[in-house]
Amino acid sequence: MASKAAVAAVDFVRVYSSLGLSKETIAALQAFRKRHADAQRIHAQYASQSTTVDLTYYRSVLKNKAIVDDAEKILRDFKPVTYDVNTQIQAIETFEAKAVAKAKETTEKIDIELKDLQATLANIEEARPFEDLTAEEVGQAHPRIVEAVETMIKKGKWTVPGYKEKFGELSIM
Repeated sequence: MASKAAVAAVDFVRVYSSLGLSKETIAALQAFRKRHADAQRIHAQYASQSTTVDLTYYRSVLKNKAIVDDAEKILRDFKPVTYDVNTQIQAIETFEAKAVAKAKETTEKIDIELKDLQATLANIEEARPFEDLTAEEVGQAHPRIVEAVETMIKKGKWTVPGYKEKFGELSIM
């Protein structure tokens, strides 16, 4: 019964937005929730109705009293079939436990990812503007750039491939 209380406490709009679900998934979940609510409403409606049969009314209306006697005998002898649903309940509880564990695992992964993203955002916000960086600092941050420049100098290449195509020819002569 704890699951019913948990479902009542869930803010589905927040869940949809925080998990970044697709529109199709959100629509499917909302349709499922609607069907469930309709089923609960219908169940409550039928559960509130009377289940007794007024045989005296039928005796007074019908001419053939033997039919009413047979119906009364059948109703008296009727024993509803009982089904053992414990296996289904256990399967549902197992599924629910796995779903909760998976949700907790997903929450932990999202928390780790959020921490990484917040650290990246803080790093971006604290970084110096590009205009203030020196070539030496860029080389320290990315040693491959220094290696590429040194290789180009050794080979006698003094132009960067694609530079003229992107920025055009800037020489006056």
